[in-house]
Amino acid sequence: MLNQDTLREATRLTQAGQLAEATALLQRMLRGDRAPDAHSRTPGRIALPGSEPLTVDAKANDTEETSGAHLTQAPSSSSPRLQPLFRRAKDGSWLGMRGAKRTPPSALDIAPEGTKFIEAVYSNPAGSRAYKLFIPSGYQGQPLPLIVMLHGCTQSPDDFAAGTRMNFMAEEQPCFVVYPAQRSDANQSNCWNWFRTADQKRGTGEPSLIAGITRQVMRDYSVDPKRVYVGGLSAGGAAAAIMGTTHNDLYAAVGIHSGLAYGAATDMPSAFAAMRQGGAPGRIVISGNEPPVPTIIFHGDRDTTVHPSNAGQVVEQAIGQTSTQIALASRPDTRRPCIHPHNPY
Repeated sequence: MLNQDTLREATRLTQAGQLAEATALLQRMLRGDRAPDAHSRTPGRIALPGSEPLTVDAKANDTEETSGAHLTQAPSSSSPRLQPLFRRAKDGSWLGMRGAKRTPPSALDIAPEGTKFIEAVYSNPAGSRAYKLFIPSGYQGQPLPLIVMLHGCTQSPDDFAAGTRMNFMAEEQPCFVVYPAQRSDANQSNCWNWFRTADQKRGTGEPSLIAGITRQVMRDYSVDPKRVYVGGLSAGGAAAAIMGTTHNDLYAAVGIHSGLAYGAATDMPSAFAAMRQGGAPGRIVISGNEPPVPTIIFHGDRDTTVHPSNAGQVVEQAIGQTSTQIALASRPDTRRPCIHPHNPY
């Protein structure tokens, strides 16, 4: 467990510019290892454990996951001492799976022949984000549905499109699909920053960028405004929950795969805790008197990265309940999934 001595030492190392050493110390504590004895340290330095920086979250490609770290004890969300360290860690670089190397998907894996998959950029005072838009071959100016797809950590729009095969389904049942792309300078692991308060509000941060991309596509193409949807995986699923809560006038329905409820975390320490054991009941924000947005939720009951209890909290939020006790019907799926080389599962 992270005790006060550990927090003080991590803060001191961070303030001294020794971020790697501070990271290593926290990593040891999060794994439950014994801290290096104080007498064995050289002044201003600590012994490194010889492992990679801790990265947690999102199953951007579980079929290729190696020895991704899993927390045994989350740091206290009430300690301000951790904040300088977490800010130095780019506010989210630890919330992404260690990136497994994989071959980039081919064009034929991403979209069917004869269709368009174009790139564009949206900007507003909160910044800018690139995105890729799938246009089915059957589009002739008629109003079509639009699906906004939010990728997981370490992924790109191409990865997500190839893994989900969404563009192929959108060609069969014509609709637009837009894939906003997280920037590496916003999060080192390309995770959506679902855990930051500034990125959980309408009109600010990443929600304003995702909504802006949605509206830009609606302006540039003929989109049926009653059939605009948002979905995402893991960190993208948590971001989709935010979009459904803050923009229920824009999205007709939400899809969340292995995500977390809106308000499950407000900073990195509480994000660790939410991923490990679910968001604190008092922290889950239920939308006011607005009707809940229809939501479909997928979450494996053996998920060791984002605890399955998060799915129950998403359900509570989606149906407007405040009760923390909801019985979820579940049935083990014994079918062997079809493994695609870029499938996120």
